[in-house]
Amino acid sequence: MTEVTTGELHKSEGETMDASKSVFNLGSVVGDLTIEEDAGSNDISLEGLQQELEECKADEVVANILSKGVKLREYTKGVENNLRQVELDSIQEYITESDNLVSLHDQIRDCDIILSQMETLLGGFQVEIGSISSDIKILQEKSLDMGLKLKNRKVAESKLAKFVEEIIVPPRMIDIIVDGEVNDEYLRTLGILSKKLKFVEVDSMVKTSNALKDVQPELEKLRQKAISKVFEFMIQKLYALRKPKTNIQILQQSILLKYKYAISFLKEHGKEIYNEVRAAYTDTMNKVLSAHFRAYIQALEKLQLDIAGPTDLIGVDTRSTSLFSRGREPLKNRSAIFALGDRISILKEIDEPSLIPHIAEASSKKYPYEVLFRSLHKLLMDTATSEYVFCGDFFGEESVFYEIFSGPFAVMDEHFGTVLPNSFDAIGIMLMIRITHQHQLIMSRRRIPCLDSYLDKVNISLWPRFKMIFDMHINSLRNANVKTLWEDDVHPHYVMRRYAEFTASLIQLNVDYGDGQLDLNMERLKMAIDDLLIKLAKMFTKPKLQTVFLINNYDMTIAVLKEAGPEGGKIQAHFEELLKNNTAVYVEELLFEHFGNLIKFVKTRASEDPNSGSDKPITVAEVEPLVKDFASRWKAAIELMHSDVITSFSNFLCGMEILRAALTQLLLYYTRLSDCMKKIAGGSALNKDLVSISSIMYEIRKFSRTF
Repeated sequence: MTEVTTGELHKSEGETMDASKSVFNLGSVVGDLTIEEDAGSNDISLEGLQQELEECKADEVVANILSKGVKLREYTKGVENNLRQVELDSIQEYITESDNLVSLHDQIRDCDIILSQMETLLGGFQVEIGSISSDIKILQEKSLDMGLKLKNRKVAESKLAKFVEEIIVPPRMIDIIVDGEVNDEYLRTLGILSKKLKFVEVDSMVKTSNALKDVQPELEKLRQKAISKVFEFMIQKLYALRKPKTNIQILQQSILLKYKYAISFLKEHGKEIYNEVRAAYTDTMNKVLSAHFRAYIQALEKLQLDIAGPTDLIGVDTRSTSLFSRGREPLKNRSAIFALGDRISILKEIDEPSLIPHIAEASSKKYPYEVLFRSLHKLLMDTATSEYVFCGDFFGEESVFYEIFSGPFAVMDEHFGTVLPNSFDAIGIMLMIRITHQHQLIMSRRRIPCLDSYLDKVNISLWPRFKMIFDMHINSLRNANVKTLWEDDVHPHYVMRRYAEFTASLIQLNVDYGDGQLDLNMERLKMAIDDLLIKLAKMFTKPKLQTVFLINNYDMTIAVLKEAGPEGGKIQAHFEELLKNNTAVYVEELLFEHFGNLIKFVKTRASEDPNSGSDKPITVAEVEPLVKDFASRWKAAIELMHSDVITSFSNFLCGMEILRAALTQLLLYYTRLSDCMKKIAGGSALNKDLVSISSIMYEIRKFSRTF
């Protein structure tokens, strides 16, 4: 291409030089040019001319030609002449600039030479770069290949290193396993041996390796030696548990737990030996704990205070004694049969430490059975909690605990199987039910479930016994011999006091529990005592004494229930209603005894209208004896009523309340009598004998101030 361009430039240069040397006359060339008319112009079709003229109206040149009327041929000839002149001027200008063009041509030629040289140089570079690129690609392929080989070698090296590390048996490990003492270093070595044994057993590739054939016998010998040594060591430690006065919890926590990995090693690599150690521990602890609980129960039995026997029932006559009846306890001990008293404090001491028998025995102090029950179960809970946690940490099996405690549970069941059938203390049984519930809550807070089934069984055994004793109390009331129980005394009966104390005790023990079953039983007991009390009241010949007897017993019952707390509920309301009704009856009886004629008149005649024209109107003669009789002895009668109340009612406040009610009722009767007199003709004549209302009110206030 360069060569062609250079040839063309030389050719043009030659032509230019020839043109400059000759005299070039443009006029001689173009001056004779003439344009001949087209002979066939007349044959031109004018079709569409009008349309073209319309389109050319807007053209300035065409419009100018048409406006001047110049012929088209002439105009065309003029344009061609102008074009020719322009062409000649351009050629002349080119000739004038020929030197510059020659110089430009030389410069272009030099540039072309330089560019040709650069093209050659760049071509060489391109070849070299292509060669380098192929070398780099080869190096890259070699690098990838070497990287892959390195990676494979590292993987192989790590596996081989792991294999060698896991399968090799260092001499130091052999020395420790065979000759070393069982200590922390020995346990660490057992861990290393366990890893090697697992590695050999689990990895299928290892089983096919030749190295295993050399190492496996040695590993098996080490395994057997380690198992044998750990077994002897653990059996020796377990024997220490059988020594008398050994603190088992301290031995477990400070010694045995340090070697729990040895048990894990046996469990993984010596199952038969592990089962022997497990059985040895289970058997040892079963016997040790059973013996401890049996000894503790025997020591507690010496501290037991007998509260109630089969005849200590609400409806049984205390005066009935026989040759074969058991010796009675002192009154201070027997008072707890029906009254709760301080026995409820055991529920506040639920988490106190267990009793220490020899210390309690040295003080010669006796305890109700529920105190011993709480102490025994406190020991059981603490022992079971410690053993349950230890078995989980040491053996990793809950079943070990239940195998161990099958013995202590059997001892406890045997003990309760002896105690419960001989227990007739309903309050003590209910306290044990509440204690068991509290113990269940304590174990729940500890998140130790190992005693759940046992405590449920205890609770299930206590309720039927309580129900049986409760039914015995109810039957003692229903089947009571009224003649034997009756005493010619209007003061509260001891049977009613027993009932009140017993009911108040059970109400207190049911406050935070709302046990519907207990409520139903107390309702049955209330119905039985109501029937018996009515029967006892009817033994009095005088209705007034019957009423006084009932009031005293109801008042005492309410007082006992109030002392127990504000939770008397329906039972207290029941006796308050009975007290109210019998008080109203007694007031009427008391007033009728001293002012019978006045009361009869007021009730029968005072409401009559004297002006109603009845057959027998009220007269002064009929009223006068009543007025004079009241005026003559009303103060003395009130004194007698006061004396009667004081002697009849054991509760002074209750008696004064009844007296005030009687005096208020007397005032109402006398007021009605006074109002009746005002309506009688001639009744004003008796005004001098009337006692003023203010005088009676003064006497009432005087007695009101005495309490």
